[in-house]
Amino acid sequence: MPTFGPIKRRELISYLRQVGFSGPYSGSKHQFMLKGQLRVRIPNPHRGDIGRNLLRQILREAGIDREEWENL
Repeated sequence: MPTFGPIKRRELISYLRQVGFSGPYSGSKHQFMLKGQLRVRIPNPHRGDIGRNLLRQILREAGIDREEWENL
């Protein structure tokens, strides 16, 4: 179960795959993952860990609430 806090990009991708997203695919500036018609941008891999605020934005785009995230 991931905690709601800083997370590595690779772990984020793994958890998003567990809830049904596929990818990541190349976009113009950022990679993205898909689940049906839902498209979620993924931060570039050259940065450090993904912080709480960016994780919150990504989960909002993905339609995943904090409780669901912590129960994966």
